[in-house]
Amino acid sequence: MNPACLYIVATPIGNLADISERAVQILQKVDLIAVEDTRHSGKLLQHIGVATPMTALHEHNESRKVEQLIERLSTGESIALISDAGTPLISDPGYQLVKAALAAEIKVSPIPGASALVAALSVSGLPSDAFIFEGFLPNKSAGRLKKLGMLADESRTLIFYEAPHRIVACLQDMQQVFGAERKAVVARELTKTFETIKNDSLGNLLVWIEADANQQRGEFVLLIQGKEKEPSTVDTEAEFILETLMQELPLKQASQLAAKITGIKKNTLYQIGLNKKQ
Repeated sequence: MNPACLYIVATPIGNLADISERAVQILQKVDLIAVEDTRHSGKLLQHIGVATPMTALHEHNESRKVEQLIERLSTGESIALISDAGTPLISDPGYQLVKAALAAEIKVSPIPGASALVAALSVSGLPSDAFIFEGFLPNKSAGRLKKLGMLADESRTLIFYEAPHRIVACLQDMQQVFGAERKAVVARELTKTFETIKNDSLGNLLVWIEADANQQRGEFVLLIQGKEKEPSTVDTEAEFILETLMQELPLKQASQLAAKITGIKKNTLYQIGLNKKQ
């Protein structure tokens, strides 16, 4: 383990058995662990047998706490940063600390592990070759609709976090913007006892979750399939990519690769390629 190092340590998002051996070793050896909530993280540390001192670092005190932590790092101490669950900085505090550490030329090292957005995407059945993570949407409907409207034509898979008390309203707004038929996934309580992963249209998901109060509890990851590009949206750049690939590859392979690059359906590109060959 390196002295004077800030470790960004991922912790379980639910199942405590998901903690990595390396994460445990780092948490045992550092001089201090910065946590969001000492009571919450204290339970995890007790479970894995770690007695390292903790200090609270959350959204309300990060600005004033960073200088103190940088001073300790500058003296040669090592510090680990963990969040309540998952990978720190992903919709959690820590950005200011990492930025300050890098500015002070202090080594920052990741200890990878669980991430709710990646876990949800991996089992969603939605395209995973290109996606964007938007975190939490605005609390109020007007702000939420405005943000979603900006993403209405996005072709990549969209990933959001949402709180239980807003889940129904959020799905209602998503249906209004994206349409009831858009494919989506609700991933709830991942790795926990009541884990639920449901893949359906937005309209059906809304009906399902409105009808069952139990499905409105816990922590949510929402995934929305990106908007499919219509044949009319094939532009000159996409055609150029296809033509270039066709010079080196059979049409089938060229259209498949062009589809990955452009996000346009491979069948559409294949037909365009056929027309060009005639």
